[in-house]
Amino acid sequence: MFTHQNVKAYACTFFSILMWGITFISTKILLNDFSPVEILFTRFLLGLILLFIIYPKNNKIYNKKEEILFALTGLTGVTLYYLFENIALNYSLASNVGILVAIGPLFTGIFANLILKEKLKTNFFIGFIFAIIGIAVITFNGKFILKINPIGDMFAILAAIMWGIYSVLVKKVSDLGHNSILITKKTFMYGIIFMIPIMFFMGFDININDYFKPINLINFLFLSFIACTLCFITWAYATKILGAVKTNTYIYFIPIVTLIASKIVLDENITVFALIGIILILLGVIISETDILPKKINQKI
Repeated sequence: MFTHQNVKAYACTFFSILMWGITFISTKILLNDFSPVEILFTRFLLGLILLFIIYPKNNKIYNKKEEILFALTGLTGVTLYYLFENIALNYSLASNVGILVAIGPLFTGIFANLILKEKLKTNFFIGFIFAIIGIAVITFNGKFILKINPIGDMFAILAAIMWGIYSVLVKKVSDLGHNSILITKKTFMYGIIFMIPIMFFMGFDININDYFKPINLINFLFLSFIACTLCFITWAYATKILGAVKTNTYIYFIPIVTLIASKIVLDENITVFALIGIILILLGVIISETDILPKKINQKI
C-alpha cells in the first residue's frame, strides 16, 4: 500500500536518478577544461558550502559511533566511489567500467541482507540479470568490444562495492534519527577531508578563469547544487523510507536517462540496440520490484 511518505520517497528516488543520468553530459562538457579530480572536488566543495548556508545548525560532533558512520559514508560514497571509478576509466574501456559500476545494486542487496537483514527474493537476482544485459546492450550498441583489463576492471568493481557499502551506511545513520540534510552535510564534509590528500597525488592545477566561462559555470552549478547537494538529500530520504535494496534497484534507469539526455543535448542517435536495452532494463526493474514469479521460485533469502 502506498502511503503519502512512500509517494514522496519514490518521487525523491526518480528525481535523483533523473539528475544523475544527466550528470554524465555535464561532466563530459567540463572535461574540456578540468581534470576529473578537479571536477569532483569543486562540485562537492560548492555543495558543502550550500549545505552550510541552508542548514547552518547541528554542526556539533556526535558520539564516536555516529561520527565513524558519518566518516565512512563520506569515504565510501564520495571519495572512494568516484576515485575508483576515475582510476578504472584510466585503465579500462568506458564500456567495461559503465557495466561493472552498474552492478552496485547487487552489492547493495548483498550488504543490506547481511548487515541490515533486508530480505532478498529470487526476483531481485533475476531482475538484476535482465537489467545488466540491457545496460550492456545500450553500452556496446551492437559493437561488442570486450577488452579485459584486470586493473581497470577491478577498480570498477571496487567502485560498485563502495556504492553498496555507502547505501547501507546511509540507511544505518538514518535509522539513528538523523535527517537527510544533516547526513548529506556530514557525508560531503568527510568526503572532502579524505579527498584532499588524494588530490596531491592526482594533480590539481586549475585556472580560475575557466570557472567563469558561462558553459562551465552553469554545469558546475548544476553538478554542485542539484546533482550533488539536492540529489544526495533526496536519495538519503528515499533510502530511509524505502530501504537500501528497493531504492538502489532504480539505479538501473540511469543509462536510460543518459541516453535520452545525450539525444536532446548532444544530438546522439538512439539506435535499435538502445531501444532493446531500454526494454530489458524496464523488465529487470519490474521483475525486481514485483512478485510476478511463481512463489516456488521467488523465495526469500
